[in-house]
Amino acid sequence: MANFTHPAQHVIVIGAGVVGLASAWWLLEAGCRVTVVEQAESVGSGCSYRNGGQLSYRYVSPLADAGVPWKALQWLWQPDGPLRFRLEADPRQWRWLARFLASCNAGANRRTTATLLQLGELSRNAMAQLALAVPLQEFAWRNAGKLVVYRSRSLFDAVVSRADVIPDPDNTRQVLSPAEIVQREPALSGLSPQLAGGIFDDGEAVADCHAFCLALAQRLLLHPRFDGIVRAEVRQLQVRQGRIGALLTSSGSLHADRYVLAAGISSRHLAKTAGIYLPVYPLKGYSLTAPIRPGDAAPAVSVTDFERKILYARIGGNLRVAGMADLVGENTAIDPRRITSLLRLACATLPRAADYDRAESWAGLRPATPHGAPIVGATRYPNLWLNVGHGALGFTFACGAAVLLADLMQGKSVALEGLALSR
Repeated sequence: MANFTHPAQHVIVIGAGVVGLASAWWLLEAGCRVTVVEQAESVGSGCSYRNGGQLSYRYVSPLADAGVPWKALQWLWQPDGPLRFRLEADPRQWRWLARFLASCNAGANRRTTATLLQLGELSRNAMAQLALAVPLQEFAWRNAGKLVVYRSRSLFDAVVSRADVIPDPDNTRQVLSPAEIVQREPALSGLSPQLAGGIFDDGEAVADCHAFCLALAQRLLLHPRFDGIVRAEVRQLQVRQGRIGALLTSSGSLHADRYVLAAGISSRHLAKTAGIYLPVYPLKGYSLTAPIRPGDAAPAVSVTDFERKILYARIGGNLRVAGMADLVGENTAIDPRRITSLLRLACATLPRAADYDRAESWAGLRPATPHGAPIVGATRYPNLWLNVGHGALGFTFACGAAVLLADLMQGKSVALEGLALSR
């Protein structure tokens, strides 16, 4: 990358999750001096901590689509349904829901999917580049492949017909019958009678997002232009003469030439202090991390149960089971009923995959936009930039979004458009 103007511009990145740390790395590589501000004691301790671990570069499925509102109503009445909703006395929720419903059509879904596929390819290439500095084994990266299984014949047939128009330049995608699913992943043999078919993509991976954050943070600390991680809560973006003049934090004021907001769901509160509305809403997701014992039949490939909206990924010596979307505001508490549902579904789908009695529970708030694409780019303030709203695909898109952000901040022309705040 070409450098910023000399002397090196100082950029403060707000947030030390996977998106913020990746942003910091590519800005350093672009020639900036960088400081990261994080309120938690450790990096990657929020939504990056125990997410699903799938790196789904070629499989993207925006939640907003035709028919989803009707499906959502059905899910609400299912005991183990993937969706829970609680109406809030918060206009931000109503506004987000209105924009979400407006995006629930086939045309909008196709446009968003096309954008995300481009971002996914950019991210895949960026991760390969980053692996030269951060060895893949440090965060349990594995080219596992991704298998999406379908129970409904009509849904499977519709997906197969639609898949014909989704680019597959490397010919990595395969349509599988139930028998072929078991050949590909024997751990699913007990589920085979319930399946209509599946789609396997050999180009997808799994990894430990938290371990990735720790490894990347170590490399940042060794970089000659990195000014460190400030442990502080950012409370306000202070506006002065049409620019961001300072960050007001629990440790005092911090100053830089430019600022990047990459603080997950907290970004919407901080943006509001500068008069900016961010159309992001927290979708609470849950996960279980269960140790794999000798003799357990854990899947080797990454598996997504499409109708259940549950994913299964072997990460190191553990099985990660993740899913669900609770629209309940910024409530980070683990709902024991949802964990019970997740455990029940895991035991029914992969009963011999891991030691579920020792599974550790987690919940995190995934900052989602109504249309499903992140917001990467400029704001009305010339020195404030955004990298927010990645939803459940923060790990997948972090590196690509960071590359895109650094290019935009350098004034480069970019091939990928449609991620600006004005969407």
